Amino acid sequence: MIASSPGGFTGLDYAMKTIAVGLEVAGVAIIVLGALITFGVFLKRLIKEGGLEELVHQFRRDLGMAILLGLEFLIASDIVGTVAVSLSFQDLGILGVLIVIRTFLSFALQLETTGRWPWQKQI
Repeated sequence: MIASSPGGFTGLDYAMKTIAVGLEVAGVAIIVLGALITFGVFLKRLIKEGGLEELVHQFRRDLGMAILLGLEFLIASDIVGTVAVSLSFQDLGILGVLIVIRTFLSFALQLETTGRWPWQKQI
């Protein structure tokens, strides 16, 4: 017999939900910390170097990379959290929409930060 956990979940369900929440927290933390660190680096460079236009470009690139990494964790959280429960077609549809939206955001950020699509070779 599988032991029950708080909320009536089985042990495996509870573990998967806990992992999903952990991935979600990690994703949000990466985005927030990335934004704070990127802003701090931007201010430090601005004081030392000046040249606002190039610094803004670097700031946007660095911030975009932090957001991309955070989005990867959020997508993983969505997948683990959705698979952990008994799937219905509605759950699967919601997961699909979330992944499409976050993948589109990832592609847009990749294009913004590097100037090329993820599948294009770096020149």
